[in-house]
Amino acid sequence: MPTIPQLAGLDVIDDPDVLEGLSHDEAEWAPYGKALAAVRPRTTDDVRRIVRACAERLIPIIPRGAGTGLSGGANAVDGAMILDLSRMNRIVEIDTGNLTATVQPGVVNNDLKAAVAEHGLWYPPDPASAPWSTIGGNVSTNAGGLCCLKYGVTRDYVLGLEAVVGGPAGDYGTVVRLGRRTTKGVSGYDLTGLFTGSEGTFGIITEITVRLRPARREAPRTVVGAFGSVVAAGEAVAAVTRAGLLPAALELLDRATLRAVEEWKHLGIEADAAALLLAQLDTPGDEEASAVAEVFRASGALWAEQSTDEAEAEALFAARRLAYPAFERLGPVLTEDICVPRSRVPEMLSLIEEIAARHGTAIATIAHAGDGNLHPLIITPAGDDQGRRAAQAAFEEILTAAIGMGGTVTGEHGVGLLKRDGMRQELGAGVLAMQVAIKQTLDPLDLFNPGKVIG
Repeated sequence: MPTIPQLAGLDVIDDPDVLEGLSHDEAEWAPYGKALAAVRPRTTDDVRRIVRACAERLIPIIPRGAGTGLSGGANAVDGAMILDLSRMNRIVEIDTGNLTATVQPGVVNNDLKAAVAEHGLWYPPDPASAPWSTIGGNVSTNAGGLCCLKYGVTRDYVLGLEAVVGGPAGDYGTVVRLGRRTTKGVSGYDLTGLFTGSEGTFGIITEITVRLRPARREAPRTVVGAFGSVVAAGEAVAAVTRAGLLPAALELLDRATLRAVEEWKHLGIEADAAALLLAQLDTPGDEEASAVAEVFRASGALWAEQSTDEAEAEALFAARRLAYPAFERLGPVLTEDICVPRSRVPEMLSLIEEIAARHGTAIATIAHAGDGNLHPLIITPAGDDQGRRAAQAAFEEILTAAIGMGGTVTGEHGVGLLKRDGMRQELGAGVLAMQVAIKQTLDPLDLFNPGKVIG
């Protein structure tokens, strides 16, 4: 194993207990190796020095944000250097004249939202992990979130990037700027889009320029619908799409999720239905909210109403964001991230129930239902090896089912380690060969997050 590079002035960590915590994200049962060391840069020049030193010694480099990933994308390999980017957390600029912000990768999503809100602006991408996850991590996985149905995913907001990259063996440590600060521009290939969602496999992102929107003028309205089954809720989702309605968010929570969150946080939520749909509407007036409620009723809702209690509405959306940690406290949770065409949502929800029954495993379901992005949570008692094998088999079967419906194995969490086989099944040999060729061109030494995505 190579020796730790001498990096004067940088915070290099070799304590085994600290390294253990930095060596993996939150993906259940995703393997990880024994890192050589970790380092916490603060500037682009720090990252440049680290990359150059590691390249000279052929040390793999694993970039890490907040470690909130659910696919193993930040997991170490043996002998790797972990780049903990959490201290690169400076908001460089908020440009109100051009509706942009430039940030370092360690800025937390919600911190950016709060900072731009002071200027009457809004950064829409809002993964459930927004209170903890970083913009760099969001860009690396092309994160989505609750509002992506109407306002788009992270890629829709990334205008430009600064990154430390490789190339020919002697060029590791080169700093490049990709994209631009203008709202339009088609000069050359879209390398910014290529890096967005690349999970750190092409280089280390050190600065990000994002587009902003004016803040919403009035508080969104919330419509809640209760359904006798998860599949019935899925039918209502498909009906909303057919009706041409476009909520800012359309979320599904099943009874198991509501109970788990309520038992943990005591938000005052009554789980009196098999599933709830939460629609958030921000078009001025009540017409759109009334139309969504009517579609819910026509689709068989037990009841559907516009919430007049702002605290109640906030509690329901809080439950959606707290779903994963609520189950995680009860035992291992294997989290899916499939996305299917919206018309196939009811069918996919029914298949998930069948798969759970067939494998004898508990599966709770939450979803960004409006865009077909489903998050089945496969729950297993701690220490239950047979249950773990059943959960992993169910996980793979759900991936295959999503592909069979014309869907994808990951809508926003990334491929990482857990979905490599599913990705190969989804994309086919020709597309995989193209992806391998891009990786080999940009990272010929295979030092940037090796083993992830294409494996």
